[in-house]
Amino acid sequence: MGIFSGASGADWLIAGLGNPEQKYEGTRHNTGFAALDYLAKSWSCDVAKAKWQGLYGIAGVGGHRVVLLKPLTYMNLSGQSIGPAAAFYKIPRNHIIVLCDDIAQQPGHIRIRPSGSAGGHNGLKSIIACTGGEDFNRIRIGVGAKPRPDYDLADWVLGRFPAQDAELVAGRLPDVESACRLMMDGRLAEAQNRYNH
Repeated sequence: MGIFSGASGADWLIAGLGNPEQKYEGTRHNTGFAALDYLAKSWSCDVAKAKWQGLYGIAGVGGHRVVLLKPLTYMNLSGQSIGPAAAFYKIPRNHIIVLCDDIAQQPGHIRIRPSGSAGGHNGLKSIIACTGGEDFNRIRIGVGAKPRPDYDLADWVLGRFPAQDAELVAGRLPDVESACRLMMDGRLAEAQNRYNH
């Protein structure tokens, strides 16, 4: 990591979305945090420096200089951390990858997209507002839909996974890591073909 310490820019920013307090650890809404933790461990990156209302670290991955960021703003204000970090490192929107939960998919399913609307996800809505556009990459990780229509959405996403669902999600984190590598290498279509299921 030291070889990058003097550089002023970065090639990519990968942000995992979640809520910072310990009581939210392991909840569906913190799946983005869990994915970022997995990347940080895989890439031997310590995400511990505090700036931009978040924690970050710098990793060298396949020749890319990558900022790994955990916004500590709470989910609905994630863009207030990601926007300033991207601006500081002069990272364009299409070199941002956001990792987040997705209630529209079964636990362990992944959906990779280079742009799009927030789709009802308040974290993505905040990022769109703070970066000025929708053309940032996102890897949406399935956490399962509410069990019935009248179930409170906040209760659902702030709830914890049953053991089987937790295993399904954890089992896909290596694919999230591989997808990030492909995307940073300019192989988005390959990542989508291989991992969008």
